[in-house]
Amino acid sequence: MTPTLQDLKQGKLLGAKTLKLACGLENFPNEIFSLADTLEVLDLSDNNLSELPENLSQLKHLKIIFFARNKFTVFPKVLASCKSLKMIGFKSNQIETVPENAFPKFMNWLILTDNQIKVLPKSIGDCQLLQKFLIAGNQLSELPIELQKCTHLELLRVAANKLTSIPDWLLEMPKLSWLAFGGNNIPLNVNHSNRLAEYNYEDFDVKEILGEGASGIISKAVWASENKPVALKIFRGSVTSDGLPDDEMQVSMAAGNHKNLIPVLGKIKNHPEQRSGLILQLISPEYKNLGNPPSLDSCTRDTFDNNATLSATEILNLAKSIASVAAHLHLQGINHGDLYAHNILIGSEGKCVFSDFGAASFYDKTATHSKSIEKLEVRAYACFLEDILGLITDRKGNSDFINSIEKTIKACKNPIVNLRPDFIEISQILNPLF
Repeated sequence: MTPTLQDLKQGKLLGAKTLKLACGLENFPNEIFSLADTLEVLDLSDNNLSELPENLSQLKHLKIIFFARNKFTVFPKVLASCKSLKMIGFKSNQIETVPENAFPKFMNWLILTDNQIKVLPKSIGDCQLLQKFLIAGNQLSELPIELQKCTHLELLRVAANKLTSIPDWLLEMPKLSWLAFGGNNIPLNVNHSNRLAEYNYEDFDVKEILGEGASGIISKAVWASENKPVALKIFRGSVTSDGLPDDEMQVSMAAGNHKNLIPVLGKIKNHPEQRSGLILQLISPEYKNLGNPPSLDSCTRDTFDNNATLSATEILNLAKSIASVAAHLHLQGINHGDLYAHNILIGSEGKCVFSDFGAASFYDKTATHSKSIEKLEVRAYACFLEDILGLITDRKGNSDFINSIEKTIKACKNPIVNLRPDFIEISQILNPLF
């Protein structure tokens, strides 16, 4: 049963480690402090809060705090005094100002997506354990150079801001792997043809939902005039943690043909809610998600079902396929930005398709930093290899294979970004195996 404010006031929640309240709160309930000895996760999303009490640090065990869709205009400086905080979320408020020294120094996950922030504080550089930073959908025109001191940063979402360039120092960060920067004001020397045929939404008999993500909903449908099953992806209109749905649609259309990509058959027009959408080839139901998204504990790394296993042959087929499709995307000037097992659908014998362009960005292939962008994604690939290698069924019988993959992982994780191989070189390394 979902706890209520009344339960809290009546002392029925004493000893709770997690508390979630969404009941139109306009003030922080003082009764929450009765949980100070145990509370670790506090979720007050979907309320009307605009400030926090100065004595918040009394919640001394608090590790995770969420205030999505409230009414904060200033990031609460009091959070800096909460020494145990690891994860902070203020998605979709109206935050314009982030004061200096407002972040707890041991924080590793920060969500400020969909606000009105124009300037980040220089003191963010003091958060040297920061691994995951989501600030898409704001008003940033630059990133503070102090961010480069956050040498553990692995995932950065800075799409849909007002950046005019990608700083060189950002592309030299030793662990940065998953970067989304589309929807900014960065000049691009690209010429992608996105001319797909358009078809009326009413031409499709929409069936069951196949999947749902931050950017939209994918449903099975029957294309009446063609009398064939397809998949429809209908995009939401709002900014997501990765960026803008319209950017995702543009990249999806520009990605081109590859055996490990889902073919795009056309665009949707005349949707009853004026939403954009794509018509995709329907893939076999045998294909399932290879992994699950990162958890609160794993932060930047995927999770897997307890019974998930892969043979050496499946791992090699996956490794070759994803290296090949990533090389293909980079030839088009596309950085996927979300190379993860949970964005890969796997069939028999390691056959797979790579999906979800929500964090993808166009980049200028003629720019001097283009290779650095590509080699950031190479580190994401290394993490992917590391994750799936942990699922191998026969370690003793495949020691040579495992050693070869581990050498590839080490090369792809080189802290000096430009010394990493690119995906064409990776494919050449993998081809002789087996």
